[in-house]
Amino acid sequence: MAKEINTIGVLTSGGDAPGMNAAIRAVVRRAIHNGKKVKGIKRGYAGLLDEEIIDMDRFSVSDIISRGGTILQTARCLEFKEDEYQQKGADICKKHGIDGLVVIGGDGSFKGAQKLAAKGINTIGVPGTIDLDIACTEYTIGFDTAVNTAMEAIDKIRDTSSSHDRCSIVEVMGRGAGYIALWCAIANGAEDVLLPERFDFDEQQIVNHLIAGQKLGRNNHIIINAEGIGHSASLAKRIEAATGVETRATILGHMQRGGSPTCKDRVYAATMGARAVDLLCDGKSNRVVGYRHGEFVDFDIDEALAMQKDLDEYQIELAKSLTTTR
Repeated sequence: MAKEINTIGVLTSGGDAPGMNAAIRAVVRRAIHNGKKVKGIKRGYAGLLDEEIIDMDRFSVSDIISRGGTILQTARCLEFKEDEYQQKGADICKKHGIDGLVVIGGDGSFKGAQKLAAKGINTIGVPGTIDLDIACTEYTIGFDTAVNTAMEAIDKIRDTSSSHDRCSIVEVMGRGAGYIALWCAIANGAEDVLLPERFDFDEQQIVNHLIAGQKLGRNNHIIINAEGIGHSASLAKRIEAATGVETRATILGHMQRGGSPTCKDRVYAATMGARAVDLLCDGKSNRVVGYRHGEFVDFDIDEALAMQKDLDEYQIELAKSLTTTR
């Protein structure tokens, strides 16, 4: 018989993402709607180990749905990779009466959730990362806002590049995943895009595209570079030296993590947070909420972590085919 859940904890872990507050709000209010108590854990697993645990009610999450970041704050906690600290985290949950836990974060956060589930804490993961790199789901909280933030910035950079007959390298976030870069390449009509998953170090190809564009009368050239490749400033210098075209690098950085979440990030995050609570109330544990084929679903964490994900080859080919110079 499934263990009845009386108190649900919620934490955000890893990098922050717009929409996390919408998920927190949904967890708190859905749990209270179902007659459960709620405790917020500040600063992720680090805060759990330090017992930074607060009581939450409906008013704790008032007026947060439009805010970026996470009101519970977040942190990375290398200690939590060790069994000693995983057991300590489980013991602290039991000490505070937390028998169900919602973890909002990425794959690393889910590994921690997996360990807590094995130690008797019913745990559900909710995918929160701007990188869209969680294999079990087609949507992750924050991606939609982050990619729109980047797109709008690149549009502005295109304007000034046109005024100066300039090449601009725009570095977007995505350490190991090129989803933001690829989507912006299509949305912004970039002439080149550098993706961690496909990077071949062929700078001469970029130089050739720039020169070809100049011959066709183009007065700007946008190169989108994923963070995982980086070195945008030095790349700009090499391209300028090879072509004679003024080339500037802009690193968008953490602005992509901030800002008011889009409608999609608010609605999807709220739906995922509520579904996580429903799963806990049904006695489920060691699950990850996801979105696939137009539906909100859930997977065993072990299964989810074993899945592989890659960029869409058609979208990669599309980004290349829609430029002027190919």
